[in-house]
Amino acid sequence: MNELTFNSQICGYRASLMQSAMKFTGNNNDADDLVQDTLIKAIRYETMYKEGTNLRGWLFTIMKNTFINNYRSLLKRKAVVVTNEDLLAYPMPAYAVRNRGEAKFMMEDINKALHNLQPAYSIPFLRYFEGYKYHEIADELSIPVGTVKTRIHIARKLLKADLKMYSDDFARLMKTA
Repeated sequence: MNELTFNSQICGYRASLMQSAMKFTGNNNDADDLVQDTLIKAIRYETMYKEGTNLRGWLFTIMKNTFINNYRSLLKRKAVVVTNEDLLAYPMPAYAVRNRGEAKFMMEDINKALHNLQPAYSIPFLRYFEGYKYHEIADELSIPVGTVKTRIHIARKLLKADLKMYSDDFARLMKTA
């Protein structure tokens, strides 16, 4: 099909496209923009149209997809963070780290507590923490799954006891969150 014939055929559907665009947008100007975008895309992607298929359906599909993409784009544009307000007026979550020094000391304590664990407990615990499943840990260590679960449980209890100094802070933070 030559380009002039194709362009005149798609322009013949302008009125029915406009009716559907009004249903999508509810606004005459937005509907006109949607139809125009649809026709431009149809002309741009003329090579993707297979002669003999339903031209009207193809155009309406382009219009529907254009509307959906424009709507998503509009939502993203509306989700802009306002930076002119005083952010200190908003309540900060109590569990937010106030400085990196605090977090550094906490991580050092956690690493010391992990290092103090016997390998029989620390290895299964760390593997579980890394995302391995119980049966994978059991296969790797050649021990029963029940033993893996028990060792992870004991490791948690020992770590909780070693890191008790943080449990009161954590409980307080969780109450205010």
